[in-house]
Amino acid sequence: MKSHVKPMPKTVTIDARWLVGGIGTYTRNLLQEFHKCANRFEIQAIVRKRDFGSVQGFCPVLTVIDAPIYTLSEQWLIARASRRADLLHVPHYNAPLLYRGLLIVSIMDVIHLSLPIRHHKLSAHFYAKLMLNAVARKADHVVTVSAFSKGEIVRTLGIPESKITVIPCGVSEEFRVSRSCLQLPSVAEELGIRNPFLLYVGNLKPHKNVTTLLRAFAQLRQSRKISHSLLIVGDDARWKESVVEECSCLGIRDCTVILPYVAQSLLPRVYAAADLLVMPSTVEGFGLPVLEAMACGTPVVASRAASLPEVAGEAAIYFDPSSSEELAVQIERLLQSNELRASLRAKGMERAKQFTWQQAARRHSELYSQLLGLN
Repeated sequence: MKSHVKPMPKTVTIDARWLVGGIGTYTRNLLQEFHKCANRFEIQAIVRKRDFGSVQGFCPVLTVIDAPIYTLSEQWLIARASRRADLLHVPHYNAPLLYRGLLIVSIMDVIHLSLPIRHHKLSAHFYAKLMLNAVARKADHVVTVSAFSKGEIVRTLGIPESKITVIPCGVSEEFRVSRSCLQLPSVAEELGIRNPFLLYVGNLKPHKNVTTLLRAFAQLRQSRKISHSLLIVGDDARWKESVVEECSCLGIRDCTVILPYVAQSLLPRVYAAADLLVMPSTVEGFGLPVLEAMACGTPVVASRAASLPEVAGEAAIYFDPSSSEELAVQIERLLQSNELRASLRAKGMERAKQFTWQQAARRHSELYSQLLGLN
């Protein structure tokens, strides 16, 4: 007699303990999109207790583990919690080396290895060097977010190209809103900043090159070519003091506002209220604020470096990240030309449409199915 027992579905476990910053945006959006799809496998997630309620709505099968990131305890606990999974996906390089099953690791960049040691804490540098090399070799497959990052992973870690898949990030739907629907003046009032303003979104680490932005802004203010304020949305305990000191030295402290955090619900309005976004990074694995700004209809000035031209394409204007003078010229050029702003606004909104989390989730799903032998 033939058995009619339905086979158990394959399970994919995602380590979702990191739900802040770029990795958090990536992980949360993938989980939300997987929930909308009819996958050939079951998605499970490992979360911290504080995130259980917010994740349960779109991923009902959860395991709570409060082990801190970058610790020995996570190495043991994540491996144990995933022992029955058919595939484990860790969206960072802190994957458990004790795990014995199929493993996918997302490596957004290798900035910890490509930048000078003085830019990092010594312990963080050596941890990253050890773990990136070990995890990249242990993983059955590596996902990254740009062709630039793939090239850096191959060059720095010696991983074969065939083991790496590039799946770009998407833009959340909350950023795809009409500027006409936004109460632009009220955003500045809520944040305590004068209109008009220029915007930077990101942390304050040296590779973000915020100093070049500050110097360009100071040049424009001192020459009275602009009357804008500068809003910096981002924080970094180690580097904030040096940024504040630089503002004071340049004489722009009174017209520069640094906000460590803006609520996600307010962020699209902040982008849309800005006259332009500046992305001055010297190294960037992807550069999600570029696409978020574009989706909101905000023109972008980006450095001609790393992944940024790959992401922004012809929908931004560029500058040499080592030249505050060139950045100042490009900012002035954009602010003085209504035609250029309108052109970049239209191009940017079209460019942002090419990057969706739905598409990213579909490509991850295809990769999972391939490794699980479900194709």
